[in-house]
Amino acid sequence: MERNKELANRLHEVLLNGHWIANTNYKLQIESITWKQATQKIGTLNTIATLTFHINYYLTGIINVFKGGELEIRDQYSFDMQPIASETDWKKLINEFLFNSEEFIKEVANIPDYKLYEIFVDEKYGTYLRNIEGVIEHSYYHLGQISLIKKMITE
Repeated sequence: MERNKELANRLHEVLLNGHWIANTNYKLQIESITWKQATQKIGTLNTIATLTFHINYYLTGIINVFKGGELEIRDQYSFDMQPIASETDWKKLINEFLFNSEEFIKEVANIPDYKLYEIFVDEKYGTYLRNIEGVIEHSYYHLGQISLIKKMITE
């Protein structure tokens, strides 16, 4: 299998429809809760809505680069979510996340393998491969948090 397809499959597993590593995925976790559960605070932990926004923020920013745009995202803004005040707001975030997940996966699947080893925007960010693998690892990290927070608010 080509490396880009392998990466796209891994992204699909964590974001939309996998159970292999974590026995769950973002889509399954976020579609099965209400906006009140998604925004419920537990101590100093981020909410599920905030973590969903956070991963979506990075997906959006990197998609922009894949499509020839600039890297406009900054870590310092990656948690700056507008308040979720209704089920409609939550569904909107879910839909944006799922759309961007599919778009990100599609972009990765279409990257020529040679491009994976090229510099991503600037040398300090490493290669395209490093950034895609970083999204996978980062997504699993926060998926674990979402799964634990969901258990805490639904039990």
